Amino acid sequence: MPESTRRPPARRTGGRSARVRAAVLQATIDVVLDHGADGLSIAEVAQRAGVHETSIYRRWGTKSALALDAVLDRTRTDLPTPDTGTLRGDLLALLHDVAVFVRTPVGGLLLRMAVQEDLAEYEAARDQFWTARYAVGATVLDRAESRGELRPGVDRRLAFEALLGPLHTRVLLTREPLDDAFLEGTVDLLLAGLTA
Repeated sequence: MPESTRRPPARRTGGRSARVRAAVLQATIDVVLDHGADGLSIAEVAQRAGVHETSIYRRWGTKSALALDAVLDRTRTDLPTPDTGTLRGDLLALLHDVAVFVRTPVGGLLLRMAVQEDLAEYEAARDQFWTARYAVGATVLDRAESRGELRPGVDRRLAFEALLGPLHTRVLLTREPLDDAFLEGTVDLLLAGLTA
């Protein structure tokens, strides 16, 4: 076959590697839920996932990198970027999904990790997690601006913090319900400052 028509080998998108990754990430979530973030053990994750410890160290390197990947993987599934066609619909869907997520064991764990000050090795992991979450918020606001719903110059990060701040206040401080009236009121209050 001539060099110009030879195709590069097809890349496998699934297979054993994907299965191993999924098993390790699920085992990581399970171990952290059972023992807390500070009780995460590569040895136990390997045993539960049915893989060798060296496979985990080779791919993730550290416990914090493994925990971060597991949490980010779960949030990509549980907290997708909404696209309802309107800014209000997107913000409401995003806030609703977060309200549901923080009530799950993984969401509760993430909140506990976020407020603990004695887990220095997770600082970089938390930063990466929030960077990924802010990117979701920015996508929602960028689309709204392109539709003409958002006034120019809105600080994406500050808007996202204003959306999630009241929710975290209720979850972590006041323990008040995250009902529909609260979620809609939060979104409508934020929209008053954001819209064109």
